Amino acid sequence: MSTANQLTFDDTCMVRDTCLCLHLQRAARAVARRFDAAFRRFDLTNGQFSLLMSLNRPEAASMRDVAGLLAMDRTTLTAALKPLERRGLLSVTVDPQDRRSRRLTLTPQGRAVLAAALPVWQREHAAIDATFGHAGVTRLRGDLGTLA
Repeated sequence: MSTANQLTFDDTCMVRDTCLCLHLQRAARAVARRFDAAFRRFDLTNGQFSLLMSLNRPEAASMRDVAGLLAMDRTTLTAALKPLERRGLLSVTVDPQDRRSRRLTLTPQGRAVLAAALPVWQREHAAIDATFGHAGVTRLRGDLGTLA
């Protein structure tokens, strides 16, 4: 083990082999690449799909609720909304209850893109789920929820 002034290759190997952050990031990147490729035909990234899907609700969503669901800060969410709004997939309106707040709504075009992309999402998830089996993927989702 290293001391305060010494760092060994064994330390590097230990971090490589045990670091949860590293392993989660690697897995997240691999899954993100898979879904990015699957959603390319819809001109969406996996993050945009999740963002649009978070707006598929009966009432307009608040920025705060969407940011919380997606674990984003509001500045990042605002930047992510702009290209989708320009494409006409969502609308951003002033909250009538609080003029300082904004409400987010899927447009009919946004709903159509999501409806077309959902079967692709289902297919990709089924393939990933099959890798783990039902019990394994259920546990994985639970464990990830615990970490989040």
